[in-house]
Amino acid sequence: MTYCVGIEVDEGLVFAADTRTNASVDDVRVHRKLHAFEYPGEAVFVLMASGNLATTQLLVSRLQRDVEEQRTPNLRSLRHLFEVAEYVGALLVDSQVKCRDVEHGHDGVNTQATLILGGQIAGERPGLYMIYPLGNAISASPETPYLQIGESKYGKPILDRIIRPRTRLDDAARTAVVSLDSTIRSNLSVGLPLDLALVRRDELRIGGQLRLSGDSPLYADIHRNWAHRLEQAVAALPRFPWEQQA
Repeated sequence: MTYCVGIEVDEGLVFAADTRTNASVDDVRVHRKLHAFEYPGEAVFVLMASGNLATTQLLVSRLQRDVEEQRTPNLRSLRHLFEVAEYVGALLVDSQVKCRDVEHGHDGVNTQATLILGGQIAGERPGLYMIYPLGNAISASPETPYLQIGESKYGKPILDRIIRPRTRLDDAARTAVVSLDSTIRSNLSVGLPLDLALVRRDELRIGGQLRLSGDSPLYADIHRNWAHRLEQAVAALPRFPWEQQA
């Protein structure tokens, strides 16, 4: 019950996630799935998660604790983003095991989680990784400059048509919101509010962050304008032969 998307373009990174964790008829719950870690002048990281909420919360707590207690490694001690991905992957595997031990005896409980990790370390370019439950990771590429987790299929077509490395960062952010809006339209398990964060290249901080709810004027405008422009685009498509003969 999640949809998260991370986008990497030349100007930086975009992160967007819904907040729904349960979607039964009379029990809708929300939790933050987008977590930011800022170390001004050193590094900035954003983590988004799909899967077991207890595993995710344990993982985030351990990442914060490792920095506070100056354990090695931690988010501030690593010099390369791929090392951060390896470190987070190892913590994810361990957190899944710990949650599984707690749930021992509860058959059918899945403690796995999948992550999107992105950010920038001083002296390096920004980057974006997907981290799987086994701890292994893949990075975004110029050919596929975005990564998705959760209910990804409904939001994928707009990303494929719009996102390129040269896409402006703010346009990429709007595309991410439309991708989430399209998913919400088709899938009850993904829902508002949405969390959005931007990391501009070489700023080493969160360049913009907001939450969009159903009554947010900005979200309402994007939702309405996108639907209206789609209708206009369909109406402007070339006519069929039988229409031209009429």
